[in-house]
Amino acid sequence: MILAIDVHYTDDQGFVSAVSFNNWSDKEPSGKYYAVLNNIVDYEPGQFYKRELPCILKLLDESSLNPEIIVIDGYVTLNDQGTPGLGEHLYKAIEGKSQIIGVAKKSFMKINERTKIFRGNSKNPLFITSIGIDIEEAKNNILKMYGQNRIPVLLKLVDTLCRETAKNAQTNC
Repeated sequence: MILAIDVHYTDDQGFVSAVSFNNWSDKEPSGKYYAVLNNIVDYEPGQFYKRELPCILKLLDESSLNPEIIVIDGYVTLNDQGTPGLGEHLYKAIEGKSQIIGVAKKSFMKINERTKIFRGNSKNPLFITSIGIDIEEAKNNILKMYGQNRIPVLLKLVDTLCRETAKNAQTNC
């Protein structure tokens, strides 16, 4: 199973959504998962993982998920020196049980040019980082994902689900 995860925040809550799929070219998810974490920590520059990691771990635990690969919205490592990002912290927290692929929409610090991929007709790259899986394989996997646009359909879906979950929670308060 491949699992794509995204997290969205309100003032003190983290909303995490995930979609599972079996093949990189799948058009539809095989499953959808949600979790909410209350009392999340405030954002700290350079320490983003402290806010997002507990949300992801809660979803994996509550839904009893053990995917072969996890795709996150963000970085595995932050630069060529290997400074750990969210993905590496996640990899360590789950004791390397899943390969992690980071898909970031914006360049961060001095990220290597070899992390860039271009999908569809977009002139804007995605930045791919990984741990537990070769970077070239990780890049090829993201390129294989269904959809003609820069953001693959299932990654866009998990982002949308996450935002809708947060919005619905605020409406119901």
